[in-house]
Parts: sequence; structure tokens; C-alpha cells
Amino acid sequence: MEKACGGRVTALDLPMAEPLSAETTAYFAKCEEKLGLVPNVLKAYAFDEKKLRAFTDFYNDLMLGDSGLSKLEREMIAVVVSSVNHCYYCLTAHGAAVRALSGDPALGEMMAMNYRAAELSERQKAMLDFAVLLTEQPEAIEEDDRQGLRDAGFSDRDIWDIAAVAAFFNMSNRLAAASDMRPNPEYHGQAR
Repeated sequence: MEKACGGRVTALDLPMAEPLSAETTAYFAKCEEKLGLVPNVLKAYAFDEKKLRAFTDFYNDLMLGDSGLSKLEREMIAVVVSSVNHCYYCLTAHGAAVRALSGDPALGEMMAMNYRAAELSERQKAMLDFAVLLTEQPEAIEEDDRQGLRDAGFSDRDIWDIAAVAAFFNMSNRLAAASDMRPNPEYHGQAR
């Protein structure tokens, strides 16, 4: 696995597929162009291009596709879930996204440390409370929890999207933890 910041992208010895397909090569070039880097999570998945495509297709739909949730709100969910799970990779990468999208360097840190200390709308607080409940006690979710989101202005489709983003990052956090995935060093200094 390619080295990152003096170490491996992951602790697993899973080299990138050789050669990468034209589709993956083009996708990585687009990442370089738009982000200035290829996120290490993509490099980690590149040992199996079928898994990489499944991951990127789902991620891009959840985080960039049509939704009643803003891109910032989706990134806030990613950071809060990753905070509960102590996921170094996602806290670093998605904390940078919260800082960039909000224009507020402190907001990314607050999402990571204690979102309840941030100046959030009631809508955002309800959304994040639900994401945390889904992460910590999924079996405890009841109709009152969904109704609380509706009362905060979320549609049933929005509730699905909140749950889908939280669930995706719970899965990603566990995979990152299991493989000791390391964030790209560039994320640490972004939007500060």
C-alpha cells in the first residue's frame, strides 16, 4: 500500500490493482484536479476496483446527490458520527470539509469535540441528535424520534438521508479503524 505521511495508507498489505482501469485512472485524475489529492480512502479501496466503484457510487450519491440536506449538513453528520466512533481518518477528512463548506474553522472542531457546544439551528441539532442515537443505540429509535425530525422540518425522505449518511459513516469508520486508515496530510491544514 502506498505510503502516506511517513506511513502506510492502511496497515493492510493490499496493493492497488495493476494496472488501474481507465475509469479509475480518470476518476483519480478528477480528484487531483478538484481536490488537489486522491483521498487515501480511495487508494485503500483501489486493491479491488469493483469495491472501489461500489464505495464511490454510494458515497457520491449520499454526499453529493439530490437531498433535502445541504452538503454541509451531510458533512456535519459524517463528523459527528465519526466523533462518536473516534475515527481519526473521517474526523480529519470530513472536519476539513465542514470547515471549508461553513467558512468557519471552529465549526469543524466543535463537530468533532462536542457538537452540542456549537451554535446550531434547532433543525441541525435534531438531525445530529438522531445521527448520534442511531450510532450509539439504534435499537432505541422509536416513532417519537422520527416525529421529532418531522417537527424540526425534515421530510420522510430527509430522515432516510440522515439515516443513510449516519449508517454509511458507521460502516466507513469501522473499516478505517480495522485497517488503521490514515488521512492525507493535506486535510490537516485545509480551511483554517
